[in-house]
Amino acid sequence: MTEGILHRSFLDLHELMARREISSVDVTRATLERVQRLDPDVGAYLLVTEEQALAQAVEADRAYAEDRANALTGIPFALKDIISTLGIRTTCGSRILENYVPVYQGQVAGRLLESGAVLIGKTNMDEFAMGSSTEHSGFFPTRNPWDRDRVPGGSSGGSAAAVSAGMAAFALGTDTGGSIRQPASLCGVVGLKPTYGRVSRYGLVAFASSLDQIGPIARSVPEVAAVLGVIAGHDPHDSTTLRAEVPDYRAGLTGEVRGLRIGVPKEYFPDTLESGVAAAVSQGLASLESLGAHLVDISLPMTDAALSCYYIVAPSEAMSNLARYDGVRYGLREQAADVWTLFDRTRERGFGAEVKRRILVGAYALSKGYYEAYYVKALEVRALVQRDFEAAFQQVDVIAGPTSPTTAFRLGERLDDPLSMYLADAFTLPANMAGICGVSVPCGLAGGLPVGLQILGPKLGEQTILRVADAYERSAGFNVLVPPLTFGAPA
Repeated sequence: MTEGILHRSFLDLHELMARREISSVDVTRATLERVQRLDPDVGAYLLVTEEQALAQAVEADRAYAEDRANALTGIPFALKDIISTLGIRTTCGSRILENYVPVYQGQVAGRLLESGAVLIGKTNMDEFAMGSSTEHSGFFPTRNPWDRDRVPGGSSGGSAAAVSAGMAAFALGTDTGGSIRQPASLCGVVGLKPTYGRVSRYGLVAFASSLDQIGPIARSVPEVAAVLGVIAGHDPHDSTTLRAEVPDYRAGLTGEVRGLRIGVPKEYFPDTLESGVAAAVSQGLASLESLGAHLVDISLPMTDAALSCYYIVAPSEAMSNLARYDGVRYGLREQAADVWTLFDRTRERGFGAEVKRRILVGAYALSKGYYEAYYVKALEVRALVQRDFEAAFQQVDVIAGPTSPTTAFRLGERLDDPLSMYLADAFTLPANMAGICGVSVPCGLAGGLPVGLQILGPKLGEQTILRVADAYERSAGFNVLVPPLTFGAPA
């Protein structure tokens, strides 16, 4: 089977498998061969689970033969390496967990495997999900399949790059401040951040517990909807999951947006927005208007404050969560004569520079004398960000604008400028602060690089934002953006 089929929708692959025209073993082998050929140049994977994948594919073909398959059965997928996998190494992109093998299965991993999906491997990421470029991995950077001199975004850059390059039909990432949507935008794929609590975080290694959310990345909106339908729902292992019915997200993709009110926030179109991004997003909005939607100018005045607020709340929670990595219970352990030296040596060697930076910021914000001035004040600002969105959704059904202020930037370009790196998430992190949902869908190219249109919805508004994204996708024809891959060993 040629690799060309790997750029088809996995929903099409499911139909072909159901008709016995192809097998999961065929698709899985083709995917593994593509990973072997392309990934040395991309660096999307930290671990490839070839033996397990082929065994799962055999079982998937048995499920098709016995007419007990679903839309994900036999479909190759990848997991961001921050999601625990039973018996399979989970590093979080950090040297401190380089040899850590979980003894339990993350809820989303379990649901996908129970559905018959085939795990190809674990994807690269910014260490502990702290970054916007996947250059902060403790092992190696991931490169954008559209231009290997550029970043794929982050922190779920490995997952987005794998899907973009056809090395996985879909993948899961995590979104704490835009870490699904921003790399999806930069790699030309679709990425969804669900409402906080819509998807279980059981088995997700925590960065910032009040912000983290797991979500799907795929090449089209219907595929993202199919994956969300499997991973969403209440989980007794995670008390933050919502007890809300999971709708049929695919059935809601009617293509109809006539009469829908789409808010366009002026704060998401600053003078610093790249001209090519602005043009592509404006064209995308015009396309939705031509389908009968109404564009409404709105304001989200706390947008700038949200960025500052985020970089107090997230590091504070990270500092607390990362205190467990002490060299005593699991992970890296450095030899030392006393426990304090053990802590120091283990963390010095195990954590990278960006993680250390955020731990220090969090420790400062939570320290005596600064707690009320920084952390408590940030929580007050967070409430104002939430009110911004609540007020906006009284006027409009969804909010739309650019996902990222730029296209993919060059590797190394922002490594020595943390503030510039943090600004990459200026349009995505407010949604995390408010706990709402958002999706990035490709809306064209600027300078030969993908641009993402971000659509935000109220809490549990996934069905609406997916309907808008799908309608745009059908109209614009950008549902399959294939990077011009000019690298890799000959097929």
